[in-house]
Formats: sequence, C-alpha cells, structure tokens
Amino acid sequence: EERQVTVDGTTYPLSLPFLVLATQNPVEFAGTFPLPEAQVDRFLMRVNVGYLDIAHEVQVLDRFQRDSPMEQLAPVVTADEVLAAQKMVQEIYVDDQLKEYIARVTHRTRSHADIGLGASSRGSLGLFRSAQARAALEGRDFVTPDDVKALAHPVLAHRLILKANAELRGLTPVKVLNQILESEPVPPPNVVTRYGRRVAS
Repeated sequence: EERQVTVDGTTYPLSLPFLVLATQNPVEFAGTFPLPEAQVDRFLMRVNVGYLDIAHEVQVLDRFQRDSPMEQLAPVVTADEVLAAQKMVQEIYVDDQLKEYIARVTHRTRSHADIGLGASSRGSLGLFRSAQARAALEGRDFVTPDDVKALAHPVLAHRLILKANAELRGLTPVKVLNQILESEPVPPPNVVTRYGRRVAS
C-alpha cells in the first residue's frame, strides 16, 4: 500500500504497477520464520505449486537442453498496459447479492468456532477484486457465483488462524473454509448484469 521499501534505513519509492511475489518452501524451514499475521494478510493470494507431471517435466528438459530460457526473456506488456487492464477490471459488474455473499463468507470466518483469527476486510476486497479479474479473463463484464467460489480458497485460506484444539483434531484452514462455503447459501445461479439481462452462471 505504501509502494516503497526500506533497506538499511534507506527508503526507495516504487513506481506503479507494484507487485510483490514471495515463495515459501513447505519442507525446509532452516533460516526462515513465519510472517506476522498482519503481513500475511497483505498478500492477495497464496497458490500452492506442486510437482510437474511427466509431460511437462519433459518440456522443461527440452527447453533447457541447449540454452537457458531465462536469457531470452522479453517484455510482453508495458507498465501502462498493465495499469489499463487493472482499471478495466475495476469496471466489471458485481451484483449486490454477490457482494453480500462475499461479506457473509468473510464474516463467517470471524465467528467460526474453530477459527481464532478470521479474514479481515482486506480478504473481502481481495475476493471481490479477484472475482472481477477472473470474469474479465473469461471475457465477461460481470461476476458470477462461480467466480467467487473458485477464488475463495486462494484468497482467504492463508489468512485464517485456527485455534489449537482445531489443529489437534486435524483441521486445516482449507477444511474449515470448505465447511463455511458448503453451509453458506449461494446467490441464485442467474445474476443481473449491469444491462439488466439475466445470465446463467
């Protein structure tokens, strides 16, 4: 949000578009430490990247057989094009019923018996914006319930801190979020676009 970083007491302003990517190794923890909850909450999504299947593993070997693809990287969009795309996503229509659904799901994370710390308003806004982006990528100018449900896990799960007794019972943030999504009523499959049409989800 501040769009600046401080290193050894020196602050460096950063231009738009500003994006931070972080990696986390689920196996090796030497020399690392968990981020404070407030910092974790600032990450829009957490995406788990597993192993490649055999076909994609072979593609990696082929690409690196003679050269490093990293040496041939070239820009595919300009900074201005990224900013224009972000502005366009903000214009994607979200029905009031879907806004309420997003808010209900987020509020349930704050009152669930197994969750010690639920998602903040950043989580609601992150799910809202991510659903808009998914709709845009699929060529729609409106968000559907499926957009929200598809992004609930990557946007919300990493923000949830379970109570100790819940973890002892084998629960995880993903499992608890599944419970919330399964029990929370979803808006009707037909949503109203900004033009008054009803479109099936």
